[in-house]
Amino acid sequence: MTDYHRRHGDDDPQQYGSGSPPPPPYAPARPVGGEPGVAVRPGGHGGEPPGADAPAGPAGHRRRARRPVALVAAVAVAAAVLGGGAGALAQRLAAGERVTPTGASPVTGTNVSASGKSTVAGVAEAVSPSIVEIRADGGEGQSTGSGVVITADGEIVTNNHVVSGASRIQVRLSDGTAYTADVLGTDPDKDLALIKLRGAEGLKAATLGDSDALRVGDEVVAIGSPEGLTGTVTSGIVSALDRDVTVPRDGEDGGSRQGWPFEFGGQQFNGDTGSSTTTYQAIQTDASLNPGNSGGALIDMNGEIIGINSAMYSPAGADSGSTAGSVGLGFAIPVDTVKADLDRLRSGD
Repeated sequence: MTDYHRRHGDDDPQQYGSGSPPPPPYAPARPVGGEPGVAVRPGGHGGEPPGADAPAGPAGHRRRARRPVALVAAVAVAAAVLGGGAGALAQRLAAGERVTPTGASPVTGTNVSASGKSTVAGVAEAVSPSIVEIRADGGEGQSTGSGVVITADGEIVTNNHVVSGASRIQVRLSDGTAYTADVLGTDPDKDLALIKLRGAEGLKAATLGDSDALRVGDEVVAIGSPEGLTGTVTSGIVSALDRDVTVPRDGEDGGSRQGWPFEFGGQQFNGDTGSSTTTYQAIQTDASLNPGNSGGALIDMNGEIIGINSAMYSPAGADSGSTAGSVGLGFAIPVDTVKADLDRLRSGD
């Protein structure tokens, strides 16, 4: 037995070899759940008891824990065998880092690619093919609005005031293809209409989202055909929820298809709504809306339709009867209202 072992109370010099000093009395604490290199004690006291999981050796010494070393060695071997990017991936996985594969599939239920998710450009690219321009000819002349394709064979949701009283409806897709459409059903009380393209197939249908999940401040995108400018994209936020908005109940009373009038807070905007009106609870948004956006889509950042744009405030229109640009005060019918009404619209009741 060496002097070293005598001084440190070691009775078995063969345990470590003659003349060799023993290892430190405890192995370093292992990280548990926290950041690498930061020990965490059970109960939140800063670290676990040193070497708590290592078997006890003679004379009260504990052997150095070797599993972390073995893990690092295994990762190194994997990296050497796999090579390049695969090896780097193995190292990242071993370190507990979350890894998302390049080119991953879109999140379930959305139209937006992984690379464009949560961006206005990504939403616009994904949803624009599902937004159409609608031109309705009737006794009051021609009106222009927008619509949202909801089936591959050409069912389109729009506002009732866009197509009410129309004798002929023409629809143009984002790629310029034109169709004639027929009205399947209308609901003047909710200012909704469902039209169907003749002979359409293989269209890209929009995904209908969940308007009940919206919160004030959520980012949104609006796509429509203001002033006949097909596929115009604007963006903003949800400014408020459950706003009571009153609009003309049909196109013949109050000239709704031309002036887009509505009532809010006891005042009339954009002209006279007439004597036959209906009120619904709307999503308020500051996304820029203009005449022609009516019937188009309000979209969340997952690319899902959360509203049908239906009214906008235009101060010049209220005084002079002329149309004016958006001042960031627009309204949309919640998509949950649309979904609840689809069967009725399809049946034509």
